[in-house]
Amino acid sequence: MAKSKVLIENDKTIVTEWSFDVGDSTGHHTHEYNYIVVPMLDGELKVIDNNNDETISKLTKGGAYYKEKGIKHNVFNNNSFPYSFIEVELKE
Repeated sequence: MAKSKVLIENDKTIVTEWSFDVGDSTGHHTHEYNYIVVPMLDGELKVIDNNNDETISKLTKGGAYYKEKGIKHNVFNNNSFPYSFIEVELKE
């Protein structure tokens, strides 16, 4: 299972560092807030959504992306090495 470490939590944001060993996943979850992900390394994540559809996301170190709340998925490290990213949740 991927490890999460909350770095900042206040009334506006939650900033979490996610660390994955090879093959680790976050577990199926629903995003309660809009969020930004900042990859810490180049690599790939495998995402399995609520309909069991699989997507491979190719990520670039520092290449942030934004997603809307309500997304339901499980995220897997799809690399042959440990992987990590920073997630910034925007509380409304």
